Amino acid sequence: MEKIFITGGKPLRGKVSISGAKNSAVAVIPAAILVDGPCRIENVPDISDVKALVDILKELGADIIFEDNEVLNIKTQNLKSNIATYNMIKRLRASYYLMGALLGKFKKAEVSMPGGCDFGYRPIDQHIKGFEALGAKVEIDHGVIKLEAEKLKGCQIYLDVVSVGATINIMLAAVKAEGITSIENASKEPHVVDVANFLNAMGANIKGAGTDVIKIKGVPNLAGGATHSIIPDMIEAGTFMIATAATKGDVVVKNVIPKHLESLSAKLVEMNVEIEEDGDYIRVVGIDRVDKVNIKTLPYPGFPTDLHPLVAVLLCRGNGTSTITEGIWDSRFQYVDELKRMGAHIKVEGRMAVIEGVPRLSGAPVRATDLRAGAAMVIAGLVAEGVTEVYNVDYIDRGYENLETKLKGLGANIVRK
Repeated sequence: MEKIFITGGKPLRGKVSISGAKNSAVAVIPAAILVDGPCRIENVPDISDVKALVDILKELGADIIFEDNEVLNIKTQNLKSNIATYNMIKRLRASYYLMGALLGKFKKAEVSMPGGCDFGYRPIDQHIKGFEALGAKVEIDHGVIKLEAEKLKGCQIYLDVVSVGATINIMLAAVKAEGITSIENASKEPHVVDVANFLNAMGANIKGAGTDVIKIKGVPNLAGGATHSIIPDMIEAGTFMIATAATKGDVVVKNVIPKHLESLSAKLVEMNVEIEEDGDYIRVVGIDRVDKVNIKTLPYPGFPTDLHPLVAVLLCRGNGTSTITEGIWDSRFQYVDELKRMGAHIKVEGRMAVIEGVPRLSGAPVRATDLRAGAAMVIAGLVAEGVTEVYNVDYIDRGYENLETKLKGLGANIVRK
């Protein structure tokens, strides 16, 4: 089993280019199931979640070519199956997007419950509520979600909680429904907008993505033949911004949309980190020890839950006592015990982590408990004195393209063995 070895203490310096967004790619690729013609998707990140999705679509009968320059050419006209088994999707949380896409295409689907990172129960009640409102019958049988509809009909759907997955899934199913579907209290995440833009490029009629009300006018078919480019990954960008601040570095993070990162940039400024942004880049200049802050993770445009474990590492070396309140996932705190092994002072109280800054972290063997916790362990290794060994690196590969290579390019002493 591979491990990542990091010798800490070197400030990150230079420029790094951000890849396409993982959270967009894993929704856009299933959305291609709905398209009757060819799709060309550019800026696709070369990560294991994408590879797993490509394998799934190929098993279902899709014709897919992954070009070297991060371009996917997809044809799904000859899709032969509407069943995604557990063996096909067990590695992948975003497999639930297959429900909406297959239901929209075939009016019938069977998809095993999603896999992926384990940091708490993932309710799909809002997904089911939306599918049933559109006219589908939904049954969960031995871990398999079975959906069937004689026809899908547009309606008004109010989400009880803001859910990225439910918003996208309902949008996928509604694209080919009869009439107009309105999703209220919809997620405003950038990747919701990206999926809507992809579908519109292929012939859908979706308005309001990025607001809390999305309206979808059903169309008989999506002709395809268009090209769509995945947006930059705001979480990868945030990872390098936090890593730069934590190592007291000076890095220009390129190929980003600064507006997507406003909540992080604002908190870094509050910590007294220097931020400079213009066009498609953000420059971060770290300081010796950041100021204490209080953070609460919230749906976009709030502070991203995916950056919670990473910013915790930064605050471990801060001045005073900071808090992070988790507003999305109940069990986001599995990273805490790993950081304690490195000398961090963190106490979890309910959904809050109370972090007392310490003079130093020490290298130690640690494990990635999920994707973002894995990235946090890497940042902790960059900061710590001595050598850090990070186990379970397959989690990291789910969402980061060439992480070690990019960090090496910034001067990090990091190797995978």
